[in-house]
Order: sequence, then structure tokens, then C-alpha cells
Amino acid sequence: MDRRGALEISFGMIFSIILIIVFLSFAFYGIKKLISVQETAMVYQFKEDLQNDINKIWNGPQGQQQVKYKLPNKIEGICIENYESQNFYFIPKGKFSGGILDNIDEKNTLGNSGSLCFENKDGYVSMTLKKDFGENLVTIIK
Repeated sequence: MDRRGALEISFGMIFSIILIIVFLSFAFYGIKKLISVQETAMVYQFKEDLQNDINKIWNGPQGQQQVKYKLPNKIEGICIENYESQNFYFIPKGKFSGGILDNIDEKNTLGNSGSLCFENKDGYVSMTLKKDFGENLVTIIK
């Protein structure tokens, strides 16, 4: 009789351990997905906030504003270039897509270099938006 009782307890223990492993696996998977959704939301919020700030400066006769945006640490920086399908992108390319920024003066923003990049420092990207009196578009400067 002792053997049978010991055998039943061991099956119960094994089943409990398997259930714990399954629950922990689902928990880690859920946390990983939640972090991924958070990063995606942060990128979309960045795009929306940047465009809104550009539009605020663009709607006024003149102005200058230092702005700072939060981005996931996976993004090393953003670059503004004159592409046909988009005028800014994230570094490294591929994980998140860039887009089109309206109402920016690409000629003054890019200058002779052809591109302007901003580094992601401790999860934040800083830049200055500027529009002088008589200009029609906003210039982005470091």
C-alpha cells in the first residue's frame, strides 16, 4: 500500500510542475507581447506629436520651439531625408516604418548634407522646430 500512495503523489507532483511551466510560459509570452504593443504605441505617438508640433509652428507667423519625444530604446535614432515615399525613417531600418512629415522645409532642414539625423539618448529624441517671419514652411534643426 505504501508504494501505491507514493506513486500517486509523484504523478500529482509531476502534473503540478507541468502546469506551472505552462502558466509561466503563457505569462512570459503575454509580457513580451505587451512590451511590443507598448513600443509600437510609443512610435505612433511620436509621429503624431511631431506632426502636431510642426503644424503649431507652421500655423503661426513665426516661432521656435525645442521639442523632446520619447522613443523605445530599440530605436537608435531618426533621420530626415528627401525620399519619394517618406521623408523620415528610424534607425535601425525595418522594425518600425517611417513616414511623411508635412509642412517642413526640406531644403533648409537638410542643407547640403542631404540628411539630418537625431540620436536617441536615454529614450528621448530632441530637436528644434523653427519658422521665421515670411517663411512658408518649418525648418527642423538640431
